[in-house]
Amino acid sequence: MPQIKTWNQLLLLIGLRYFIIAGIAYLIWYIIRRRKIAFKKIQLRLPANKDYQREIFYSILSIFIFSSVPYFLLKSSVRQYTLFYDEIDKYGMLWFWFAFPVMLLVHDAYFYFTHRLMHHPKLFKWFHLIHHKSTNPSPWAAFAFHPLEAVIEVGIVVLFLFIIPICNLHLFFFFFIMMAYNVYGHLGWELYPKGFSTSKIGKWINTSVNHNQHHQYFKGNYGLYFLWWDRWFKTIREDYDIKFDEVKSRTDNLKKV
Repeated sequence: MPQIKTWNQLLLLIGLRYFIIAGIAYLIWYIIRRRKIAFKKIQLRLPANKDYQREIFYSILSIFIFSSVPYFLLKSSVRQYTLFYDEIDKYGMLWFWFAFPVMLLVHDAYFYFTHRLMHHPKLFKWFHLIHHKSTNPSPWAAFAFHPLEAVIEVGIVVLFLFIIPICNLHLFFFFFIMMAYNVYGHLGWELYPKGFSTSKIGKWINTSVNHNQHHQYFKGNYGLYFLWWDRWFKTIREDYDIKFDEVKSRTDNLKKV
């Protein structure tokens, strides 16, 4: 992976990823295949054009914040106090590979608890309301945060830099996975197969249906990658599994017609 030397390079890297990943998802599901798969959409209606415009606008603001905070930390005197390193084998290759799942687990916990906190009545309108204006989200909503929420979201990178030894490749793939799963969570269509939400593995994995319900009803389903925090704290919606099967059964029933 090439070294990022300027803030403009990091801004371009994160921005291009967002527009490529979210753009491809939008192109496939909302334009090319929309009519053929309309009956499979979690919420059958489509967002309005003003919703797409708002989501893209706030996503661009978020991209500026997501690129500015890591760049400042790694290109200023602050870096000497972080655990960031350059040579991938500095801590051994075992740690290099082990760091990836550790980052996902830490991020999932961080997201769950900060997400629940931002739903507090005294904080919601200042931090999280903009994101929840997308009651029927599209892929463009993946980064559609108020600037204050964007600062909270990028806080996980700050946490990583001070508690976990990581290098450029860790951040590179972390941002890719985080962005891709966020786009999937806001896609509006479910990609996992029927019965997945109640399977031994699937019951612990977050889905597009799960997060779509959160946007539609504003309460419950706070997880990002996994569902164990929601299940352990009983914040998962009681109708989640029913909704998941209903959405996937639509597909099965229409295939039989």
